[in-house]
Amino acid sequence: MAIISLSRILAHWADEQPDRIVLSHEGTEISWATFDARTNRLARAYQALGVKQDDFVTISLPNGIEFFEACFATWKAGATPQPVSARLPKLERDQIVEVGAPALVVGVPAGEYPQTACIPLGYSPDPSLPDTQLPEAIATSFKAMTSGGSTGRPKLIVSKQPAATDPDIPLLEIPQKGCMLIPGPLYHNGPFLWAMQALFKGCTVVVTTRFDPEETLRLIEKYSVDVVYTVPTMMRRIWALPEETRTKYNLSSLKALWHLAAPCPAWLKECFIEWLGPEVIWELYGGTEGQGSTTIQGTEWLKHKGSVGRPVEACEMKIVGEQGETLPPREVGEVFIRPLSGAGTTYRYIGAEAKAIEGGWESLGDMGWMDEDGYLYLSDRLSDMVIVGGANVYPAEVEAAIEAYPGVRSSAVIGLPDDDMGARLHAVIDRPDGAVDEASMLAHLSERLVRYKIPKTFEYTAEAVRDDAGKVRRKALREARIQAS
Repeated sequence: MAIISLSRILAHWADEQPDRIVLSHEGTEISWATFDARTNRLARAYQALGVKQDDFVTISLPNGIEFFEACFATWKAGATPQPVSARLPKLERDQIVEVGAPALVVGVPAGEYPQTACIPLGYSPDPSLPDTQLPEAIATSFKAMTSGGSTGRPKLIVSKQPAATDPDIPLLEIPQKGCMLIPGPLYHNGPFLWAMQALFKGCTVVVTTRFDPEETLRLIEKYSVDVVYTVPTMMRRIWALPEETRTKYNLSSLKALWHLAAPCPAWLKECFIEWLGPEVIWELYGGTEGQGSTTIQGTEWLKHKGSVGRPVEACEMKIVGEQGETLPPREVGEVFIRPLSGAGTTYRYIGAEAKAIEGGWESLGDMGWMDEDGYLYLSDRLSDMVIVGGANVYPAEVEAAIEAYPGVRSSAVIGLPDDDMGARLHAVIDRPDGAVDEASMLAHLSERLVRYKIPKTFEYTAEAVRDDAGKVRRKALREARIQAS
């Protein structure tokens, strides 16, 4: 099969399987033919609102069929979808809109951005618009994802992959015309990528509004799901179900359970391997920037326990020491990645500058080592970023919100171990006047941060948490609190 534009991929599969379910969301199902026609009409509505070739369309919609319709209508208009959380506080979304300068914002009240076209959740295009095929269009970039960034200001990670696909290329163990389950938030790169690649391959995609452990198992059985996307927090919650609940569902259809976005404890991975079989469990390590990744199947992992796999064919990796030297096997250093296609070929930033070393090597901010067979093992985060339930949280962003509270001199946000979420956010707040009512602080932060970025615990001190240069030793703060617990 030749490469097909994303503006034509729905029509391709609608011709082959017009009445088959393309999307299922909490009891609502839609066929390929209907989905293709509806997104044709919606694309024309977007064009009438001013969306042009290679524009960004900011999509602020919750998980559901409407989210997918917005993305495919954007591709059919020749533009690039730029998803954000539908629960973002307006202040945070304002910054993303300012950075991305989209032609349209979907999922917000009309007039929310006076200089930009806006349409609300539940928008219906004019029924008089045709639902026939549009002229073919291929956006230069098929996605533009959001990242908080180490500065606390958002940046866009714009893929350099055009909006086109070859459904015959093997990818992520996704079979053509199979079934994918996505229980994660679609505005995150992982769930977005897995869901869309499944659709590009003609699969039915089942999506939930939010993750529920037993519902996940029920849906795998009901739809004979081939592939499911998870993060370790989801795996922990599934494993915490009573054994009679966890084992009563038929999961024999499952060909691949992917887990990524955060480290998976070895004990938990071994439990899933024993339960579902080593050939079913897959792990991927990589970044939204797409410079490269590693993958590993459970069968390999049993021979290289703790590894996140070997680099895929499209990239190379090395471990770098403090002096910039390449380290030999089994020595810990910073993990660097380079695509074989060359530096800067997979993405570009808007709102930030890429950090690379000589030769185009880039780091995702992780420490690790490689064995003699080229398998990568991660040891720790180099950066201050905290991974909460698979979501990246940059302390600088949270600290900026805390320091906007009256009387706060400075703050330091750290991640402490959490059996459920992998890490929980803890804030050390320098406020000479003492502690504040927690409800007041939570109300303040809720206006500025999405829920998962709000610390779970707070402590107050009258001593400076930063030195004269404004630096904070988060590692030391974290270790002291772990030892004291």
